[in-house]
Amino acid sequence: MSATPNRLAGTAFVSVDGVSYMVAGDFEYSPSTLSRETLAGMDTVHGFSEKPTAGHISATLRDSGGLSVASLNAMDNVTVVAELANGKTIVGRNMWTVETQTSKAADATIEVKWEGISVTEQ
Repeated sequence: MSATPNRLAGTAFVSVDGVSYMVAGDFEYSPSTLSRETLAGMDTVHGFSEKPTAGHISATLRDSGGLSVASLNAMDNVTVVAELANGKTIVGRNMWTVETQTSKAADATIEVKWEGISVTEQ
């Protein structure tokens, strides 16, 4: 539980396999396990289709001098833990990075997205 119950947003602390990373912004997560799509016909809505989807955790990290962009890209079977301002702890297990990670020199940021089978809120 958050030490200040009225604080809902504003901070996020992220670690991967116990190593902390600087979060510059744009943190988000999804524990969703299903993706649904409405199936509409010419006459009416018929129902929906459903398929499994990976949960994800993503953040814009700060490219500190000791951070290796290549190491972010190589992440596979990692545990991602995030502590949020509202007191929630988000845990992603057996995760891997997706998309391409690039460092932006103007503000030293890297957008990173991890996906996996298990993302939970505690």
